[in-house]
Amino acid sequence: MAVEQIVTDPALIPALETCSNTLGQAHQLIDLLEKSIQSPPSNPQDALQDAYRQQRHVYSLLAQLRGLNREAILNVRSTKQSTAEARQEIDRLHLQLQNLYYEQRHLSGEIAACESYDHSHLSLPLIPVEEFIALHPEHADSDEHELTVARINHEHAEREKLEQARQELLKKKQALIAENKKRKEDLASLDQDLERFIDAAKPIQKIFEKVYVPVTRKVNGEEK
Repeated sequence: MAVEQIVTDPALIPALETCSNTLGQAHQLIDLLEKSIQSPPSNPQDALQDAYRQQRHVYSLLAQLRGLNREAILNVRSTKQSTAEARQEIDRLHLQLQNLYYEQRHLSGEIAACESYDHSHLSLPLIPVEEFIALHPEHADSDEHELTVARINHEHAEREKLEQARQELLKKKQALIAENKKRKEDLASLDQDLERFIDAAKPIQKIFEKVYVPVTRKVNGEEK
């Protein structure tokens, strides 16, 4: 395959053309010198001048070729720098893409965990939807989320009412217990007073037993 078919960069084509031209002129110089050696010319001075002119032309082409070579090297360095910067940018973008993939997998996992999570409100003994809508018709057109929140709030309010009623009943119970305790204490005190009264009345009872004499009489032949 020809070099022209391999190298297609427009910046290198002038260097290839100059190189080819220099090579051709160098071959002409060599041919000219070989011809002068093999068959000496009748006027050696003219042949030598022709060789000098051809040599200067070759040197001129070589100088152009060196300039083009220097320019090509600078272009290559610039291309390498641009390629390195582009590679770094690609690596940066690739890293960002990998981070996005990682974040996507993480969020997908979080979404799946949320969807499969056993939410506590699912176990709440909420009233049926139909009964709730009958009590609160303003939620008839609410979506599922709003309806669930409203039902939970309703359940919370009902439980607060029940808790308030329980607290009131508990206060009444404590009051009744305190009242019953006081009555028991009063009855116990009354029993003690009664026992003391009975103990104090025993001597009087004995006096009455001594003074009292039963009187008997006959009625229809029987003693009464």
